[in-house]
Amino acid sequence: MRYYLRILSYAKPYWFRITIALIMAQIVAATDGALAWLVKPIMDRIFVERNAEMLRLIPLAIVGLYVVKGVSRYVQNYFMRYANLRMVMDLRTDLFRKIQGMSLAFHKSKSTGELISRVMSDVSVVRNANVDVIKNLIRQIFTLLALLVVLFKRDWQLAAMACVTVPFAGVLIDRLGRKIKEITKASQEKRADLSSLMVDSFSGVRIVKAFNMEEQETKRFRKHLHKLYSLSMKKVKASELVSPLIEFLGSLGAAAIIYVGGMRVITGRLTPGDFFSFMAALMMMYGPIRKLTKVNNTIQAAIAAAERVLEVLDMEPDIKDAPDAVEVLCFERSIRFDHVWFAYPDDPETWILKDIHLEVGKGEILALVGESGAGKTTLVDLVPRFYDPTKGAVYLDGVDLRKLKQVSLRALIGIVTQDVILFNDTILNNILYGRPKAYYEEVVEAAKVAHAHEFIQQLPNGYETVVGERGVRLSGGQKQRIAIARAVLKNPPILILDEATSALDTQSERMVQEAMDRLMEGRTVFVIAHRLSTIQKAHRIVVLDKGRIVEMGTHQELLDKGGLYSHLYRLQFFEESGDPREPVGLRVVGT
Repeated sequence: MRYYLRILSYAKPYWFRITIALIMAQIVAATDGALAWLVKPIMDRIFVERNAEMLRLIPLAIVGLYVVKGVSRYVQNYFMRYANLRMVMDLRTDLFRKIQGMSLAFHKSKSTGELISRVMSDVSVVRNANVDVIKNLIRQIFTLLALLVVLFKRDWQLAAMACVTVPFAGVLIDRLGRKIKEITKASQEKRADLSSLMVDSFSGVRIVKAFNMEEQETKRFRKHLHKLYSLSMKKVKASELVSPLIEFLGSLGAAAIIYVGGMRVITGRLTPGDFFSFMAALMMMYGPIRKLTKVNNTIQAAIAAAERVLEVLDMEPDIKDAPDAVEVLCFERSIRFDHVWFAYPDDPETWILKDIHLEVGKGEILALVGESGAGKTTLVDLVPRFYDPTKGAVYLDGVDLRKLKQVSLRALIGIVTQDVILFNDTILNNILYGRPKAYYEEVVEAAKVAHAHEFIQQLPNGYETVVGERGVRLSGGQKQRIAIARAVLKNPPILILDEATSALDTQSERMVQEAMDRLMEGRTVFVIAHRLSTIQKAHRIVVLDKGRIVEMGTHQELLDKGGLYSHLYRLQFFEESGDPREPVGLRVVGT
């Protein structure tokens, strides 16, 4: 329950509106009690005593009570809904901010569908509980208290008899509620799996269609859906069992009360008005009791969802600023890797980087070469502190990166990758992502530098063209040039090019390479590339093999050594040209 109470703490900023709603709930409850109370004068004063004055007043009183009840209920529901929607908005924002602030290791350990499910599905379950708790729980408790006052005022002995079944009902509700909590937790986990499946299937629709796997994907989806259906039906069985059992227990109490109360009326110890007023209040209690049992089921479901939400909110990011972290305003000298070792947190026994000792000076272009899995991307990921070294340290101008504020560090770094990430927004806003407050003219100039301005102008809406999810409406080369324009606009002193041209055709590669050449001017650049053309202008080439630096030098020096770089170079050239001989025209590399 403590998990759900923590979620309810989000209601604090809206206490004034909630207080007004609680007052309205008390008024609604009071009107229900008053209506039950009026049964006695209706029976005794109108039907027994035939009092004409009461015949005129009581109908007016009933109409007045319903007007007050209707207005009060509207005000209560409006303010409660307002508070609930704001609470959910705040909770989702905090949850989204927390997920955004987690390290890459966290994101690699969680599927996209699961994270979406936590933000949307889990919080929706909590939202539904908030509606029930704020709207029904409080109002129904006040209503029950008002009706109990009527019961005990009319006949306290009959009221005590009516309460005999309450403990049995309480035990029943508690046991079924615990069962519902367990089922809900399993259901939310299954919904997360279902979300992951849909994300994979929709994002990989080209592959699905290419292999004619539409029906197979549908079968896989239905299999997961059936598991969720089974859990949902278990929840239905448990939740729908409550009302019939409560009604049965209530019928036992009502039967006893009718018998005992009837005997009292017959013997003259109780007036018909008292008895029918008592019975009216007792019957009116069924509605609040039934709603409260459903509220309990909803709260149990919310507790399970709240546990999943708070599990994320309570996580501490692997990468965070030290308490004494300082801002870095510029890059002046070098980046140094001091005997760096790295292993991923989920596999600490497998070293991805081993004793990396390397210094990159300001303005230097450093190329990283190696077979797949050699550790190239992991090495450059240490520069913007996407990860921290397991052993050793990375220094910027002699300061350990862990002593710098992440925001200021990453402000100095631009990244262009092979798998370009463009958002489902306009080209203008995608370029502005590099510097949101830039002027339009600066965006256009950045696009020109990236050789993107010409093709952008040819699009139907120019810079206002929406690129689609992940830039699906643009070609690979066009997406790369948009990404380069984004980096140009940011104008960082440090640049990371992670295999930025390896997936492009020759013509696109040439245009992107020209754009990158202009982008690299005057910057410190880390280049990861498979193709020789992307590292022609590197001052140094570092060759990685199984996480270690095995060779370092210029292109010509490494070819002359005849080591791993020479082997990779000759292998690649043979794949591209079919000629095993070394291309003489590429032996001289600018340094």
